[in-house]
Amino acid sequence: MNKIVNWILPLYIAFVFLQSLFFKFSGSEETVIIFNTIGTWMADIGLPQSFAQGFSNYGGTATGLVELIVSILVLIPISRVWGALAGLMVMSGAIFFHLFTPLGVVRIVDAAGNTDGGVLFFMACGVWLSSLALIYTDRRKLLALIGR
Repeated sequence: MNKIVNWILPLYIAFVFLQSLFFKFSGSEETVIIFNTIGTWMADIGLPQSFAQGFSNYGGTATGLVELIVSILVLIPISRVWGALAGLMVMSGAIFFHLFTPLGVVRIVDAAGNTDGGVLFFMACGVWLSSLALIYTDRRKLLALIGR
């Protein structure tokens, strides 16, 4: 069972993150809609306009870079727990934005108003749970690093 957890879950995490890189790095309509929605929400709640605009313009690329790094870390056994921790943090942010902003669980993916049916949200939840499971299985490494 441990072998399954230690390979299937990292492969799932890397698959989800890596398949999204094309969209994030190419500035696809879907990515623009997502990050503009969040950037507009940030401005609406009073965050500085420059921060909100920066998130709209560069959030997809920045998130993509982090997801690429997480994918690499989680596939290498010695750094897996660090990748899982970073994946948990990234997906915590994604889940927050889906649940507590106008982005929503079922989000619009194009100018015609088509939605994804919640697929992106549920994939984020799957990565979050997978990352948590990997952290749990490697908890001894983390405890050793903090001196416990």
